[in-house]
Amino acid sequence: MLERLANEIIEHAKVGNMTIATAESCSAGRLAQALAKAEGASKFYLGGVVAYTKEMKQRMLGVPPQLIQDGTAVCGPVAEAMAIGVLLRSGATVAVSITGVAGPDEDEDGNPVGLVYCGIARNNDAHRHVRLKCRGTPEAIVEEACLEALRFLRSFCFS
Repeated sequence: MLERLANEIIEHAKVGNMTIATAESCSAGRLAQALAKAEGASKFYLGGVVAYTKEMKQRMLGVPPQLIQDGTAVCGPVAEAMAIGVLLRSGATVAVSITGVAGPDEDEDGNPVGLVYCGIARNNDAHRHVRLKCRGTPEAIVEEACLEALRFLRSFCFS
């Protein structure tokens, strides 16, 4: 399912002459892997950043420390900042991000397993986020988060 949706996203990117970048935390590169495997991805998927810790989100993606201090690393504004950060650093047309808690335990800030946020940013300054509540094993949570991130990307950019 994930690979099929990633292929669809890359096809939409071809038609729209758009490029995509990713920023991931709890999904640890699974979204990037799915997009990179899609046919024609080398022209439309630019790459991604796995920023697993708060410090890496700040250093590699430019997430303002205040956003994390005001909330946690697992919140909508951080997801948007991650998407904006990778968008600016990559030169892509659109970026998608995932931050959350895949488990098996809650994170250091007390966020529950399965809480995930996806962010989207476009080069026209539009950005949004969505909150997910995923269930199951850590692997199932990651798969669901990646599927929902691609669905969010499709609805925000390609509908």
